[in-house]
Amino acid sequence: MSRYVQILRRRAALAPFAAAVVARLPIAMGPLGMVLLVQDVRGSYAVAGVVTAAWAVSSAVATPLLGRGLDRFGQPLVIGVSSVASGLLLAVFALSAVGGATDPVLLGLSAGVGLTFPPVGPAMRAAWRVVLEAERDRRAAYALDAVSVETIFVGGPLILSLLLVVAAPVVPLLVTGALLAGGGAAYATTHAARAVRPAPHHRGPGHRSASPLRSRGVLAVLLVTAGLAVGFGLTDVSIAATAREELGSQARVGVLFAAIAGGSAIGGLWYGARMWRRPERTRFPVTLAGFGLGLAALALLIGDVDHPPLVAILPVMVVTGLCIAPGLIIAQNLVDHLAPRDRLSEAQSWLNTSFTAGAAGGTALAGLLVDLGGPSRSFLGASVAVALAALAALAVQPRWRTTDEQPSGVTEPLAA
Repeated sequence: MSRYVQILRRRAALAPFAAAVVARLPIAMGPLGMVLLVQDVRGSYAVAGVVTAAWAVSSAVATPLLGRGLDRFGQPLVIGVSSVASGLLLAVFALSAVGGATDPVLLGLSAGVGLTFPPVGPAMRAAWRVVLEAERDRRAAYALDAVSVETIFVGGPLILSLLLVVAAPVVPLLVTGALLAGGGAAYATTHAARAVRPAPHHRGPGHRSASPLRSRGVLAVLLVTAGLAVGFGLTDVSIAATAREELGSQARVGVLFAAIAGGSAIGGLWYGARMWRRPERTRFPVTLAGFGLGLAALALLIGDVDHPPLVAILPVMVVTGLCIAPGLIIAQNLVDHLAPRDRLSEAQSWLNTSFTAGAAGGTALAGLLVDLGGPSRSFLGASVAVALAALAALAVQPRWRTTDEQPSGVTEPLAA
């Protein structure tokens, strides 16, 4: 952990990182808080689901556009304006819901929250490249950032649940809006955000590279990541169904998520602290295969044992999670390698969109599989999805080969 401690001791790194964590808490708190509030005032999970889906869909559409804005106009303007706008719209949504607004109004406000949701992840990745000069420090910082996202997905719902104990359902969503606006504004004022400058095109000022989607290597990363995300969507629903159907208590879902997220955090920190000899692209199929095997083991355990005890499931959950964060780190690094230097933030935003779309598809598919054969069938579906992603990652290795791969497997971003 010494390298991570050394990174966070630097104020230039700690300030943007802390602000980014706060600004990204709404990723985990917002949709859940929206579902609970709409269900409370409307008495319908169906309405709550449709309204919340508007956030996810609009965010998936807008994120690449905002990422393009980062590359063209800089981080302070894009992150500052979008985070404050999104936070205010979320607060208006919460107050409108308890004030009796119609479903179309709530749908429009939810879509507005998604359309203005700030691309903090791609921005933070660019900030690490500015504040950390040593390649090994940047590797560790990328790992730290990936692990922080895992922690957010566990800690966000926990904060939300604690707020629900002491306050009305509208309060958690108002707090979420404040965190979004405050965290994003704080990030936009940091030295790192101001210091990030879009890389110039190799032909000079006034020229821009083609869209990252014109790069077949980038498209291959997006395709593989979408397959991985389908597995994530299936896994999330499978875990919830396991708590309810196999363990007999929905309250245990938090323990299961903490186990798999804890394994991912351990794997990510270990991966980021090492120097690797072979190119990074060669490790992507390995991490995907490891995750897929863990999911298959969960499917077998739950399918073969009638109501397996929690103590038997937790260790398998931890081991399954070990390969998650390394896989996400590799996907982000590959995009950096293959995308044009002057459009890196946009390329990372497309990666976020592919992940969001894949996860949404996996979540929808999981409901069908759970109804057909219980959580074991859904875990098996997740394993198949991730295994297909691993095969795809193996097949597209030539697309990811660059002309100046270094032994460490992590180089400066290359033009496509």
